[in-house]
Amino acid sequence: MSTHRIYIVEDDRKIASLLADKLRKYHYEVKTVDDFDLLLEEFEDFDPHLILLDINLPSYDGYYWCRQFRTKTTCPIVFISARSGDMDQVFALENGGDDFITKPFHYEIVLAKIRSHLRRTYGEYALKQEERTIKLGKLCLYLERIEIHTATLQIPLQKRECTILELLMTQAPKVVTREQLLEELWDDQAFVDENTLNVNMTRVRKKLQEYGITSTIETVRGAGYRFVLSGEES
Repeated sequence: MSTHRIYIVEDDRKIASLLADKLRKYHYEVKTVDDFDLLLEEFEDFDPHLILLDINLPSYDGYYWCRQFRTKTTCPIVFISARSGDMDQVFALENGGDDFITKPFHYEIVLAKIRSHLRRTYGEYALKQEERTIKLGKLCLYLERIEIHTATLQIPLQKRECTILELLMTQAPKVVTREQLLEELWDDQAFVDENTLNVNMTRVRKKLQEYGITSTIETVRGAGYRFVLSGEES
């Protein structure tokens, strides 16, 4: 019998109730949201193994809540939404989601995806996996958690920020070219605006500064970027 806990973050009470009833028949412990104003508190009390998350929610959307959850958990987060556009799915994954199911959905598909994510995260497949990390001085980048750690802080990242740091920290102190970064970050470079990479790099620099990381990303004119480890973090 399964003891896995599943948290359903869905404001349509009918959908949430039907989905919860279906999952309970398969012996999952299920909780739906009682009060969206206390969402994080409910989440922490329940401590789920997996989250089913809608996008259109009261006050804040699912992307926002996904980022909040990611500061506290590495459990699988599966978006379930009627918004089926390509960019909706991209935003879901970039904000920390692991999968996306469009409404209307078949319960069998939802169940299959839940089983798959739980198996990979907690089951027989998980036992064979070692957590991938990149260590540079006192900094440690956790690739599966999508976090960078200092001696005292655990800093959540977005997927693209994590990819940028992965490339730069792996190659440090060597320069990573713009072409290498573009190839890793976007499947089709031809349709990426030249300024898009600059914007993403600025966001990573700003996040490092906000959390007091003195190491920085240095622009090498005409070549690319490199990660410069500071004395404090070396």
